[in-house]
Amino acid sequence: MAIKNEEMLRIIDSIARERGVERDMLIGDLEAAMVSAARKFYNSLDAEEFECTIDPISGALELTRHGEPMELDPETFGRIAAQTFKQVMIQKFREDERASMYDQYIKRVGEIVSGTVQRYEGGALVVTLDGRAEAFMPRSEQIPGEQFYAGDRVRVMVLDVRHAGNQVKIVLSRGAPEFIKRLFELEVPEVAERVIEIKAMARESGHRTKLAVSSIDSKVDAVGACVGVRGSRIKNIVDELNGEKIDIVRWNESSQVLIQNALKPAEVNEVSLCFELGRATVVVGDDQLSLAIGKRGQNVRLAARLTGWDVDILTPEEFNKGLDTMAETLRSVEGVTDEQLDRLAALGMISVFDVEEVGVEVLVNELEMPEDVANRCVETASSRAKIVAEEQAKEKAEAEVRRAEEQEAARRLLEGGGEEPMDADTQAAAILGLGAIVDSAQPDATEAASETATEVATETGTEVAVEEAVPAEVKAEAPAVDEDTTQEAKPAETPAEAQAEQTQD
Repeated sequence: MAIKNEEMLRIIDSIARERGVERDMLIGDLEAAMVSAARKFYNSLDAEEFECTIDPISGALELTRHGEPMELDPETFGRIAAQTFKQVMIQKFREDERASMYDQYIKRVGEIVSGTVQRYEGGALVVTLDGRAEAFMPRSEQIPGEQFYAGDRVRVMVLDVRHAGNQVKIVLSRGAPEFIKRLFELEVPEVAERVIEIKAMARESGHRTKLAVSSIDSKVDAVGACVGVRGSRIKNIVDELNGEKIDIVRWNESSQVLIQNALKPAEVNEVSLCFELGRATVVVGDDQLSLAIGKRGQNVRLAARLTGWDVDILTPEEFNKGLDTMAETLRSVEGVTDEQLDRLAALGMISVFDVEEVGVEVLVNELEMPEDVANRCVETASSRAKIVAEEQAKEKAEAEVRRAEEQEAARRLLEGGGEEPMDADTQAAAILGLGAIVDSAQPDATEAASETATEVATETGTEVAVEEAVPAEVKAEAPAVDEDTTQEAKPAETPAEAQAEQTQD
């Protein structure tokens, strides 16, 4: 009997190590299983009739009934009682294992862990953690375009741990913004030590991330420390994210300065804040408009999330036109002074749409207008806003028609000009229309479009450079890490220039 007890203890120790369950909990499970088997054998309904104790050192088992030791050998309980013992023991072991797993990983929520890829199930990636815990990463938490194969090692963040029936579900993520924050804590010691603080961040997983950082030590450059020597630190993070671009900007308590930093590499002329509407109107030059907006609006969208403001990008002409229209409209209302118009602009209201949206109460409280005058201002602005909206819709429709014509001319140009020769105006429109095609084309098509535009501009004498036909977001893509540098596209060399150089040689 002693040998069997020693073997039992060795098995318990082995299970405790493999499953991560406390040894005392397993011994308690065996005691409960033995009591269940005895009750089954004697058809007992009294939960306190039997008691069982197992010595954790020697493994000696003692079974009592109404406090009296039983001489009956547990092996003689029979098949049914033995089956009950087995089922109860397995159930208790699994419950303890789930409880142990939950306690282990609930403490690691928000941490980065390494796992081994097992398979895909309905789009979700199944990953094994620590060789025993099976976790999953939903499609919504994956980085778009990433693909893993069975056996791959992957770094993930524990997003959530919860009970789901008789299972413990561990949810993983690589697409959450916090995942990048944890990567910076691993790669940048100053971030882990809280010398550098990540104040805000915005992410579109798989494409671009913006972080605003600040340093509590004036001797530590927050941006430089995050980038590392020659970009060594940021490179490791970008490689982990398979090339996702990361912009690091300086945090500033001033919302105007922060918005300017967040929109880099675009140069901002002016930022007007309207606290009543929670909107920031940013004025940029015509040559910076596409760069500020970004490809498919990504730059301004991330800047808005980073700063917490609704960012509106305007050119100086659009900004001044809105102010002039608002001033002209409100001057027609009797009782409105130039001083009130100046204060209205200082509050960040730059169009008749803003006056209509803020309503009477703001005009009365902020500008100290009489209520009847404020009512007339809002009514007049509302009427003018409808007219302006119709004009803008008409201009937009005309612009769409022109864009379609330019793209059609550009396609004809790429296909060889069609059956009929193009006149100079059509050729110029075709060169402008190449920008839209270049934006969505493959690299080989992009190169072909650039060469064709160069040839037409050279042969016809049209003063249109190839770099002007390409959208700003294509020719000057935002740098991955350096907030103070802007990449410039080098103009393509025309065939005439190349031929001239060969002649000189």
